[in-house]
Amino acid sequence: MTTTETSKMALRSIWRRRGRRLATGLNVFASLLLLGAAVAMVNYLSRNYFRRWDVTSRDYYRLSDKTIGLLASLKDPVDVVAFFQRNDDLFEDVRNLLKEYEYEAAGSGPRRLNIEIVDPDRDLARTRELAKEYSVANANVVVFHCAGRKKYVKRKDLADYHYALEEGRSVKKRKVGFKGEQAFSSAIQSVAQETKPVIYFLSGHGERSVSNFGELNGYSSLARAMGRDNIEVKTLLLAEHKGVPEDCSAIVIAGADRSLSRAEVDMLENYLDRSGRLLVLLEPVVETGLEDLLTKWGVKLARDVVMGLTLTGRDLVVKDYGSHDITRQLKGITAMFYLPRSVEPLEPVEKVSDLPADRPHVSVLAITTPEGWAEYDLVESPPRFDPDVDRRGPVSVAVAVEKGPVPGIDVEIRPTRMVVVGDCDFVSNNALASGVGGNMDIFLSSINWLIEREALLAISPKAPGELRMEMSRRQWRSAFVAIVVGMPLAVAFLGLMVRLVRKR
Repeated sequence: MTTTETSKMALRSIWRRRGRRLATGLNVFASLLLLGAAVAMVNYLSRNYFRRWDVTSRDYYRLSDKTIGLLASLKDPVDVVAFFQRNDDLFEDVRNLLKEYEYEAAGSGPRRLNIEIVDPDRDLARTRELAKEYSVANANVVVFHCAGRKKYVKRKDLADYHYALEEGRSVKKRKVGFKGEQAFSSAIQSVAQETKPVIYFLSGHGERSVSNFGELNGYSSLARAMGRDNIEVKTLLLAEHKGVPEDCSAIVIAGADRSLSRAEVDMLENYLDRSGRLLVLLEPVVETGLEDLLTKWGVKLARDVVMGLTLTGRDLVVKDYGSHDITRQLKGITAMFYLPRSVEPLEPVEKVSDLPADRPHVSVLAITTPEGWAEYDLVESPPRFDPDVDRRGPVSVAVAVEKGPVPGIDVEIRPTRMVVVGDCDFVSNNALASGVGGNMDIFLSSINWLIEREALLAISPKAPGELRMEMSRRQWRSAFVAIVVGMPLAVAFLGLMVRLVRKR
């Protein structure tokens, strides 16, 4: 073979290798293009057609059936603007929860929920524009807007915290409950209602007034709270109106210290017979003229004062509640009553569930511990339990009454509802200013149950998941040596062995 032929063969071999490299490169390039196209397609499809799952162990962000039904029932669009700082410890909870709302609302039909999250520290122009539109002065607030109606949910309404005093007198704050879904669903239902429910406070018998700003007897703070919940508050004088107004959603009788006339009681009885709604807040010992009416509806009163767990001797701390929609969200929350009287079912509790639908069903809402008692000696100071006179607890201080349709009649009739509490001071201006969390919750939950805002009741706070590792000091040292020293040494030894094997 000549030198020329050898050169030609070598040249052809070089071109073949170059051709194979070029073909390989083109193949890799085409594969990368196809992979990029596939990634882009998957990304597009996942962005527009996706499913969300809550993989947290406690369904932390999963919405309740009440909220999902509320979103499906929306008729007008609801705009939601969250002014929240990213460095706030609730920012991630608020953002993730609002994403769940947006996702569920999108799956319910036409777009009815428009959500925007604005960081006041970063997007200054947009913050200034929206803050002016919604009259927002502070950060960390969520605004709900529908057809001119607005509802503001502040940061303090979104979580419960536990404060513990540590060594050195420093206070450690720990989040124990996230109430975002309850607050957001309440706000959505409030602004979505075309007409505000009207709550009438009875007057003319020494009742507490919603226009009174006094600390001890005023209810002005309560009226403001109801207004923020999209509830209209009015005063009712039965003699002036000749009965209950047509726009009345519920009546509140707050601490009457004089007896109602027979004609007024008849008006209230007639109102209840027409599926009325009534909240009665009583004073101890006072005769209101409602005793026979309450007995007819299955509620038993007594001339007593309920004592038990107390801080000052004149208050009653309640931490035990009955099983009811009103109290379902109060687990772990205490309420404080001030010398309440006992309010109990006329029938034994175990027999209440066996009553027919046309009979009033009475449920216990708030009850003392077994160490509490009903004190019948009202002049004894300080009160002491006397087994010969007083009655040992647990003693109920609040009940809910409901009477449904007559069985066998296939007609949907609005049930009559009533709540009776043995104290009227627990929602006074002074009591609410003291910061006892359960007092306002009991009152507003009672109102929401009376006017059938159940979506605002059955949503409990979500407890954040905690993973705790309890280890002794010796176990901590062993873990430190294994992780910080042992694992790097094991990797180095493995690398050395691989190097030695490759050299051979």
